[in-house]
Amino acid sequence: MTIEAGQPLAGQPTTARQAGARRPLGGLGRAALGRAGRAALLATGRPPVPDALEPLVRVHREHHPQADLGLLARAYRLAEASHRGQKRKSGEPYITHPLAVTMILAQLGAGTTTLVASLLHDTVEDTELTLDQVGAGFGPEVAYLVDGVTKLEKVDFGAAAEAETFRKMLVATGDDVRVMVIKLADRLHNMRTIRHMKPASQVRIAKVTRDVLIPLAERLGIQVLKAELEDIVFATLHPEEYARTRALMAGHEAEPDAVLAPFARVLARQLAETGVAAEVTVRSRHCVSLHRVLLKRAAAPGRDGQPQEPQPADFGRLLVVVEENADCYAVLGELHTCWTPLPGEFKDFVAAPKFNLYQSLHTAVALEGGAVVEVLVRTRRMHEVAETGVVALGDPEPPGAVQDTDELDRTDPARPGWLSRLLEWQQETPDPDAFWSALRADLAGDREITVVTESGETLQLRAGATCVDAAYLLGEETGHRCIGARVNGRLTALSTVLQDGDLLAVLTETVPAGAGPRAAEPSGPAPEWLAHARTPAARLAIERWLADHPARLPVVRTGPSAGQPAPPAHRTAERRAAPVAVAGRPGAPVRLARCCTPVPPDEVAGYPIRGGAVAVHRTGCPAGERMREDGRGALEVRWQPDGTPADGYRATLRAEALNRPRLLADLTAAISAEGVGIVSAEVEPPQELRVRHTYTVELPDPGALPGLMRAMLKVSGVYDVSRPHAPEGGGARQPGGNGDDRSAPGVRPSWGIHGRSAAFTGHRSPGDNPRS
Repeated sequence: MTIEAGQPLAGQPTTARQAGARRPLGGLGRAALGRAGRAALLATGRPPVPDALEPLVRVHREHHPQADLGLLARAYRLAEASHRGQKRKSGEPYITHPLAVTMILAQLGAGTTTLVASLLHDTVEDTELTLDQVGAGFGPEVAYLVDGVTKLEKVDFGAAAEAETFRKMLVATGDDVRVMVIKLADRLHNMRTIRHMKPASQVRIAKVTRDVLIPLAERLGIQVLKAELEDIVFATLHPEEYARTRALMAGHEAEPDAVLAPFARVLARQLAETGVAAEVTVRSRHCVSLHRVLLKRAAAPGRDGQPQEPQPADFGRLLVVVEENADCYAVLGELHTCWTPLPGEFKDFVAAPKFNLYQSLHTAVALEGGAVVEVLVRTRRMHEVAETGVVALGDPEPPGAVQDTDELDRTDPARPGWLSRLLEWQQETPDPDAFWSALRADLAGDREITVVTESGETLQLRAGATCVDAAYLLGEETGHRCIGARVNGRLTALSTVLQDGDLLAVLTETVPAGAGPRAAEPSGPAPEWLAHARTPAARLAIERWLADHPARLPVVRTGPSAGQPAPPAHRTAERRAAPVAVAGRPGAPVRLARCCTPVPPDEVAGYPIRGGAVAVHRTGCPAGERMREDGRGALEVRWQPDGTPADGYRATLRAEALNRPRLLADLTAAISAEGVGIVSAEVEPPQELRVRHTYTVELPDPGALPGLMRAMLKVSGVYDVSRPHAPEGGGARQPGGNGDDRSAPGVRPSWGIHGRSAAFTGHRSPGDNPRS
């Protein structure tokens, strides 16, 4: 579907004079006939429609046969009189712009009220007409729409005018989505005439359109408008690539279709034989869509190692339109029975619509010659919504009206979920620059995911959101008290990116009964959570907490990634001396191994690594032994009494326990009570009622380790606490105590409650960061 500009349709004259009407019987001339016609119209009470409106009226009546044309005529006359004498940069009379915008909306199927507001959308902004006059003449509904799309003055807002204008439009859209629909049609016509702007203005407007308006069109489901905006932005910002893609499209159109059209005919015959009423058409890709396909082709080398050339089937897809939802699956069955479906290409957006109301079945089949054809299957109603989005839902119902909806229709005319979330966080960002940046970032994600909590609550999140985002979506208090997350039954880091359909449980710290106000206050987020927050709402909540608690450090936290340690600022100055000294290599950089997490006074050995640094492993660590076997001679190292690593001493502890409810909460509470911060945690699936928890903690000082292990052992159900990669035979054991934990005073090493080695067997996927 291509939206045409507001010009008279070719081959359809707009007046009797243009049609060259013959002289009628009775001797009446054309002038007399015109007078008679006007008299007949006045006698029926219907005012004549201005000639300039006739193309628009024809299009509007195709969607709304009972439209109030008198209201449209009044709106046009007022707009024409208000803009009289004004010119656009192209030199055309200004009234051509509201006329063209209104024609775009009429072709989308918008209602009469929307068209009236579109005709008047620039009058309050650019003429002497006031909003009160618009309301008095056309009612409060039209006045609200006009006010919603009226820009704020730069005189009042300066450089923040554009950001504040979009904020104002979004707030108005929250009450009536037609505000943004009019704005998108207005931007489309401005982009069609962008060639009359200065080059710098063209680039600026195209970038704003790309970053804000196109994502909004996508979220409102107006695909025909979005596709044309994408092509114009592509031509403006990347003219050379656009020209190459257009040349490929022109070359393909000049040749007979040897793949898609023949397959469409075969599929239509097959469906007719099976009794499925369907229309099968070939839908050509628009320029940006084809460009994306070509980029994928170029990135995937063929069997000869060279980039793949575009195939005839890349230039379009097949669209099958049926009558009922069940027919969609009947068509799918015929496709997958008669042709070979490609694994992983089937998507069911009928049972699970996209966030922008889109519904279709997507699949791809391989033909006999090896060509791969994409096929879309949908009903007529789905096709209408897929093309025009929220416009196809009609004007909002007045309050209290009873809506007659189809049970099988999954579209929701209420405020979209993404818009509700956007309106919530925008209230928390009074700074225009922060709002503008957050808006672009929020709209950058082109899809949403659905996550279900273990309590049955459904969460809608943008793609790429993490457990941190989900925690704050459940409420700011929940986010501040979050200490971990369980995804699909497994404990995971808060930085974990959620996938569509995940089952999530957000684990929060509990407040003991009778606890005082200080104990009841949440531990709060760590600064490194900002690196994991993808949604503006989560980022703003974390930033507010950190601003209100500048000196407070959270006790339980999810640590940063391996390459981004974030030590507290006030402790950085204290950590200057190296933790160990290397014999014969004064000043050599030292790294404490993460596999065995050595802590004073563990027996340790150093091994030279790349860059002149020395890796320090506990004696007997398998990784260190492998380095020794590879020919790296062990270096003598000793602990420095006043040395401390830059990011603190970290230790990895493993708790073996009988599985029971609240075990995780009790273990984390025991660790927190010792004043120890949790960097990461992992819970393996239970086996024969036994479960294994692995924690990496940051110690306030090395001497805290034995006491921490005792505290963990006291938790009900825990029968062993050990340190992974401990050497065999960790020394003498004491009943109820830690290995090598003798009665002598001072700091002593602790290999585990049972004094034995325990190799790490956690099921972590490749590339996972144990510190994240």
